[in-house]
Amino acid sequence: MTQIQNQDTDLPDIPKAPNPVGQTLQMLWNDKFAFVSVVFLLIVVLCALFGPLLLEDVATKQNLRGRNAPPFDFSASWPYWLGGDALGRPLLARIIVAAQNTIFVAAGAVFFSLIIGTALGLVAGYTTKTWSQVIMRLADIIMAFPSLLLAVIVLFMLDSSVFNLVIVLAITRIPVYLRTARAETLEVRERMFVQAAQVMGASTRRIIFRHILPVVFPTLVTIATLDFAFVMLAESALSFLGIGIQPPEITWGLMVSLGRPYLTTAWGLSLWPGLAIILTTLSLNLVSNWMRTALDPAQRWRLENVRKQNG
Repeated sequence: MTQIQNQDTDLPDIPKAPNPVGQTLQMLWNDKFAFVSVVFLLIVVLCALFGPLLLEDVATKQNLRGRNAPPFDFSASWPYWLGGDALGRPLLARIIVAAQNTIFVAAGAVFFSLIIGTALGLVAGYTTKTWSQVIMRLADIIMAFPSLLLAVIVLFMLDSSVFNLVIVLAITRIPVYLRTARAETLEVRERMFVQAAQVMGASTRRIIFRHILPVVFPTLVTIATLDFAFVMLAESALSFLGIGIQPPEITWGLMVSLGRPYLTTAWGLSLWPGLAIILTTLSLNLVSNWMRTALDPAQRWRLENVRKQNG
C-alpha cells in the first residue's frame, strides 16, 4: 500500500488548459500597435454610445461670440479646446456626438452585408451548380456598378436618412463576403471531416452551420474589420458630397464638408473630424492585420514567440 501511495505521489502534474481570453489578451499586448489601436477604438465606441446622452445639448448650442474660435485655447471651457465652428458650437463636443452616426452607419452596413453575403456564399459553395450560378451572377450584377456611384444614384432618388444609407452601403458590400465565403466553402467541403459528416448522414444545414461555417467565419470577421474602415470612408465621402446624412444630424464626413468654405480662415473645422476619420481607419487596419495573424494557426506563433523572446 505504501509503495502504491509513493507511486501516486510521483505522477507528473497534468498541465492546465490554456485560457483563451488570457491568450488573446497576451497576443494583443505583444503587438503594441494593435493594442493601442484597440484602446483607441474602445474610446470611439464609448463616445458613440454615451456622447449624445451627455453632450448633445452642448454640441448643438450656438454661441456667436465663439464663431471659428481657434484651437488650443485652454482658458476656455474644455468643449472649446479644439475651437468652435461657424456658429460657435464646440468642435470637440460635436466630434464626440458625431461618432454615433458615423459608427452606427458603418457597423450596420458591415453587419447586414456580412450576414447576407455569408449566407449566400455558403449556399453557392455547397449546394447545386444551378443555385451557385444564380447567386454568383447576382454578385456580378452588383459589382458591375462602382459602389460609390451606386450609392450616389440611390441616395439621390431616396431620402438621405441613416436607414437608407445603411441599406445602400450594405448592398454594395455584399459581394465581398459572398465571394470570399463561396471560395472558402469550396475548399473546406473537400476536407475529410466534412466528407465524414456526409457519410454519417448529416443534413446539409448541419454540415454548413456546424462544420463549414466555424472554419470560414474567422476569415470573414477579419475582412469585416477591414471593410468597416472602407464603409466609414464611403459614408464620409457621401456626406462630404452632400448626399449623405443631412443637418441637424451630424457625422464626421458632414463636419468636414461644413468646414470646407473656411479652410483658409479656420482650418480646424475640417482638420479635426478628418483626423478622427484617419485615426479610426488606421486603427481598424492595424487591428485587422493583428486578427489575420492571431486567427491563423500557421502564423500565430509570431505573436506568441514575442513573449518567449522577451522573457
